[in-house]
Amino acid sequence: MSVFFEQAGSWLPQLWGGLMLSLGVTAASLLIGLPLGFFLSLGVMARERALRYAALAVVEIGRGAPSLVLLQFAYFGLPSTGLVLSSFGASIVALSLSTAAYTSEIIRAGLQSVPAGQREAALATGMTRLDTMRFVVMPQGLRIAIPALLGFAILIFQTTSLCFAIALPELTSRAYEIGTNTFRYLPALTLAGLLYLMVCIPATMLVSWVEARATH
Repeated sequence: MSVFFEQAGSWLPQLWGGLMLSLGVTAASLLIGLPLGFFLSLGVMARERALRYAALAVVEIGRGAPSLVLLQFAYFGLPSTGLVLSSFGASIVALSLSTAAYTSEIIRAGLQSVPAGQREAALATGMTRLDTMRFVVMPQGLRIAIPALLGFAILIFQTTSLCFAIALPELTSRAYEIGTNTFRYLPALTLAGLLYLMVCIPATMLVSWVEARATH
């Protein structure tokens, strides 16, 4: 056990750097993906057929393709079109698309959960459809969607471990590199797992707290 802690102390700075990179990719993917997901949800609910079908196509591609395939497409596939991305850039592009596709359905479900009677009442008072969406539907629908969105943010953080496949030096990649150099895979991966838990457990508790507040 003492040997484990001694090794952990020497590995921790390297693994910590990988954790910070994983959190950075997560933050960037959410920063881009959430607003895009919101607009996609509005597009899917639009009356215009062309806009609705275009939004649906993006959503189905993002949800239907595994995150690992999206990562490899962005990193290995796009260069054939002349667009070369770093592993960091490719990670953000791929995970932002995945985030947008999945969160668009979460947001749409939240918006559509607002009772139709409230929409009709708002329109009956003379509010436009845009104002009804802005002041009646969105405040309630987004509040309903927030716990699920926070839960999905944790999932995206965990998904950053797949970026190992495109040589991004995130947490899992750093742990594997340590294992390769020292042949101590189990301690290195165990320590990486503890760092993931250090983030995910408090985040899960936060989601539960927000969910309890949102339902009261």
